[in-house]
Amino acid sequence: MAISDGQLERIEKLLLADTSCSNVAALRLAFPGLVVTRCDAGDMQDETPFRRFSQFDVYLLDTRDHCVRLTADPAHATGVVLAQRP
Repeated sequence: MAISDGQLERIEKLLLADTSCSNVAALRLAFPGLVVTRCDAGDMQDETPFRRFSQFDVYLLDTRDHCVRLTADPAHATGVVLAQRP
């Protein structure tokens, strides 16, 4: 199931409200079934983020078709990666 515009808005509000590591847990609680993972920003240095926040870059994941890949299209996104910047 793709991430809706409303879900993206809620995700952004949660990330703006909470810049700590607990936001991963908050997103998982708020969006059961949504893949949420965190990594260091250096792990994603060659990729373009979907959105940027004070401490995180957000990337969209497409987990359809048994392969995980990044996508820029929310209609194909089934999860998010939060890349924490130093």
